[in-house]
Amino acid sequence: MNTELNGKVVLVTGGAGGIGSVISKSFAEQGAKVIVHYNSSKDNAEKIAKEIGGVSMNADLTDSAQSKELFNNIIEKEGKIDVCVANAGNYPKEFAPLWEIESDRWENTVSTNLSLTYNTAREFLKHASETKKGSLVLIGSTAGIYGEAGHADYAAAKGAITSGLLRTLKNDAAQIGNGVRVNAIAPGWTVSQKRLEEGLDQKRVDRIVSTMSLKKLAKPEDVANSAIMLASDSLSGHITGQVIEIAGGMEGRVVAGTK
Repeated sequence: MNTELNGKVVLVTGGAGGIGSVISKSFAEQGAKVIVHYNSSKDNAEKIAKEIGGVSMNADLTDSAQSKELFNNIIEKEGKIDVCVANAGNYPKEFAPLWEIESDRWENTVSTNLSLTYNTAREFLKHASETKKGSLVLIGSTAGIYGEAGHADYAAAKGAITSGLLRTLKNDAAQIGNGVRVNAIAPGWTVSQKRLEEGLDQKRVDRIVSTMSLKKLAKPEDVANSAIMLASDSLSGHITGQVIEIAGGMEGRVVAGTK
C-alpha cells in the first residue's frame, strides 16, 4: 500500500538513537527527506543522514530558543516540514522509588521528556497552522500508561504526553483544519537485534512478558512501522488523538513487594 510519503520532509527528533535511527531509515525507505535531529550524538547522526540521503541538525530541545531555531533552519532549507516524529527523550537509568528521587533528577526527567516534547510540538504546530497540513507523532511509553516502579519521574512525564497533552493538541489542531493530525505511540520493552543476539537474562525477559499476550519483546522496526502508518495521510487520514501501544498486548506490570 502506498504511504504517499515520497518527497515529504520528515523531522525525527532523537533520530540518531536506537529507536530513532530505525525510524529515520524507515521514512527514508518511503522516499521521504529525513532530518535527523540530535543533541549529543553528532557522529552517529551524521553517519545515518549520509546513509539515507538526509540531513543532520543539532539542537537542545529543552531550550525553547534552540527549538525555534531548529525549525526555522529546516523550513529555510527545505521549505516545509510535513511530518514530525517527536521521539527524543531521556530514560533515567537509576532505579529509585519516589522517596529516593531527588528534585534535580525529577526536574531533569520532566525537562528532557515532557518539556522537550512541548517545545517540539509547539514549533511544529505553529508551522502547520500556516501550511494547514501536517502529522505529528509523539513517542510516549507504556511506563506512562501502566506506571513503572523505580521511575515515577519518567512515567509521569510520558503519561502526560500520551494523555492530557495529546488529547489537547489534537483539539488545538482542529482549529487549524482537517489537514493536521496528532497521534502517539507508546512502546513497551523494545530491544535491537544486536541486543537480542548478545543475550538477555531469561528471568528478566520472563518477568517482562508475563502480562503480555505475545511472549516476546518489541523491535525498533515495530515502532517505526507504526510511526509511518500514523504519519501517512493515505493510511491514517481519519485518525487523530490516538495512542498505539507497541507492547504485545500488555495489561499491566508485575508488582514486586512484601507479601
